[in-house]
This record gives sequence, structure tokens and C-alpha cells, in this order.
Amino acid sequence: MNRDATHSTSIGEKPASSGARSPLEEAARADVHAPRPDTLHSSARLPDFRNLGVLLRILLAVNAASLVAAVLKSASLRAIGEVLIEISALVQPVMFLTLLVLALFQPTIDRNRYEVGVGAVLLTAMAITAMFDLLGQGWMGGTGDSLPRHLFFTVVGVGMLLSWFDLRSRALSPALVEARLQALQARIRPHFLFNSLNAVLSLIRADPRRAEHVLEDLADLFRALMADSRALSTFASEVELARQYLAIEQVRLGDRLRVEWDVDQMPGEARLPALVLQPLLENAVYHGIEPSIAPGTVTVRIFRVGNEVHAILSNPLPASGDRRHGNRIAVDNIRERLQLFFDAEARMRTRQLDGRYEVTIRVPYTNTDRRA
Repeated sequence: MNRDATHSTSIGEKPASSGARSPLEEAARADVHAPRPDTLHSSARLPDFRNLGVLLRILLAVNAASLVAAVLKSASLRAIGEVLIEISALVQPVMFLTLLVLALFQPTIDRNRYEVGVGAVLLTAMAITAMFDLLGQGWMGGTGDSLPRHLFFTVVGVGMLLSWFDLRSRALSPALVEARLQALQARIRPHFLFNSLNAVLSLIRADPRRAEHVLEDLADLFRALMADSRALSTFASEVELARQYLAIEQVRLGDRLRVEWDVDQMPGEARLPALVLQPLLENAVYHGIEPSIAPGTVTVRIFRVGNEVHAILSNPLPASGDRRHGNRIAVDNIRERLQLFFDAEARMRTRQLDGRYEVTIRVPYTNTDRRA
């Protein structure tokens, strides 16, 4: 683990660029307007058939529909089980094979227009339904009269599922906007801005070059805070932003703030929602470092395990009398945004262990900007 935080977050080593805009001009150029709800989903989008949450919803919907069909078709309560097994014998293989094919060809589906994707999904489901129906006729000696009926129910069922996913996606658009507004409220603490400006003022006369670099870091940070966060960022970008934030805090807190980075195994190209690490580190400084006079260490570990990327952040817990009892807006907001972007594939856990507060985030490894 790299125990030297100052060499990577140093604010005195940034080369000056001639002809560059001033930090205040750069900050003023940032887009600070929250996106309108109708711009978040300007066009319909098929679900990601590789997403665990999508698969679970399809599984529940298909089985619920099979149960309803069995109840309607059965002459008595005792016959429901037998009819359900008969229906599931066709529906379950068709569903699983269709989902497997769609998952394999998800990149191709994503590259085409929504209408083309819908047609591909329908044709795939119909072809697999016809295949299993014909195989069943061969084994059972059927006449083939069931094929049109099965194809009809396949088209209706797939159409209803795709319509429901599209409506759900549109319904989540206001939620994304609201989550963004809450994120801005949770991330931009007035005390951080005031303390940072005071730190700059104290440096202007003693070390003007360093003060300029602090303002540049501050401008970069607030530009990122105010930017449109609908698109997924990368771990490399988020770590760089986190280093800039901690560099600003180290000017103010000095040796009281120590940072340990363990990011050698981090897949920098992996995606995650923008501004996930910085609010957590701000919480770590606010609750774990500021209340205590003694020096404290914030640790950041990011690594890949199989198809997941893990990020573990921890900070010391001050003595009981020094602890700040703040709300959980930032933590709850990040958990909500992870769910909106990755559905059931993302997890977040907080715990207190051996005198430290720890936050663990797990997100699926992906290097493309996709949402559930």
C-alpha cells in the first residue's frame, strides 16, 4: 500500500500553463444547470439483458403470468399444479434460452435503433418458441395446432415486458434528476468552501504560487461537482478528483490528515457514477479527521475481483465526545445512484470495525457507458 499521500496529491508541483484561463474563469464556465427530466431519456432504450435486476424481474413476471394462466385454465384447485407444470415445461426453456441469446448479442442490439432491437427480441423469442413447440410435437405426437397460439402469447408477453421496461425507464428519469439535486446538496458543504477560501487567503502572501494551485484544484473540483453527472465516469477520473479534493484539505489540516492509497490493482477504465468517491472522502474528513486534534489516516483501496470492482474507504472514529452526528444524505444518495445506474448488480455497505468507519462499494466491471 502506498503510504505517501502527498506525492500524488501535491499542490505545489503542478506546472503553470501560459495562456490558460484563471481558476475563477474556469469555474464560471462550468455547466451548473441540472438536466431537464425529458432530456435524460430522449429515446426509448431496451433493457440490458445481462443485468441481474433485469433478469430477476423477467423471471418473476414470466412465472407470475404462468401461474395466472394455470389458474384460469384449471378446472379445479387440485389441477393447478399439473397445469402449471405443463405450461412451465414450454415457457421456462423458451425464456432461459431467449435470455441467453439476447445476453450474448447485447452489444449488437445496443448498436441498433430501438425499433430494430425490439424486432430482434421478438423474432428471437418467436423462433425459440417455434423450435420448442415443434420438438414437443415430435415427442408427444401433436398435430401442430398449438404453434399459432404459442406464438401469439409469445408476442403479447414479450411486447408487454418491453413496454413495462420502457415505462419503468421513463419513470426513473425524474428520480435521476432528484438524485442529482440531492447529490449537489449533500456534496457541497458550505464549511468546506469557506475553509478552502480561508486557506487560500492565508497562502496568498506567504506562497502565492501555491495559492494559485489551490485555486486551480478548487476550480476543477467545483467544475466536476456542477457538471452533468448522467454519464458514467471512470475510476481513474474519480481517483484524480479525489486526490485534488484531499490536496485542498491537506493545505488546511496539515499533518492531521494522512492518506493511504492502494490503487495499484485498480482498473482505471472501469465505470461508475460520477462523484461517488469525493463525497465519501469528504464525509471521512468531516467526521473522522476534523473533530480530533490527533492525526488520522484515511485509507482508499480499489481493486478488481472477477467481474466486480471493489472500493473500500475508511476513516478513524474520534472519541465519543468529539464525534459529529450528521445525517446520512451523502451515503443514502450514493446508494440510490448506484442502484439507478447498476440496479441489483451494485452493492454498498457501511460498518464500524476496530475503531474505524468503513464504506465498501461493489460495482460490476464495465468499460462502457451503460445503464440497467
